[in-house]
Amino acid sequence: MFIGFGLIALYFGQKLAIGTPVRMGPGYVPRMLSLILIGLGILVCIVAIVSGSEPVERLKWKPITLVTIGIICFGLLFERAGLIPALVVLIMISSLAGEEFKFMEVIGNIVVLSVLCTLVFKVGLGMNINVLHGVW
Repeated sequence: MFIGFGLIALYFGQKLAIGTPVRMGPGYVPRMLSLILIGLGILVCIVAIVSGSEPVERLKWKPITLVTIGIICFGLLFERAGLIPALVVLIMISSLAGEEFKFMEVIGNIVVLSVLCTLVFKVGLGMNINVLHGVW
């Protein structure tokens, strides 16, 4: 993954002027970061090959599916119902993805995240979003 992202960054930044370390061009930092990513990816590959690895476990489709459905529902509800109803649905559906479901913990998560998101996005950042559609 590191090598792939590094190669993609190199490809898209190839037309940017590099410059020198003293007079850096717009492509200097992206190129150096992509080379660092590629080097890190090669290092990780070498360590994995030398040390051996544990067998890769099978994909767990239930969490992948439920979290994806939760995010899609959040996106669909955010404009229509507001931030808090969209968060409630996202947290409820995503909580079903875990091994155990504790209703009181989920309710606590809903309350804390709803308050924090409202304070950060609506009050703190002053974003023009509906907290509850038609109310605030």
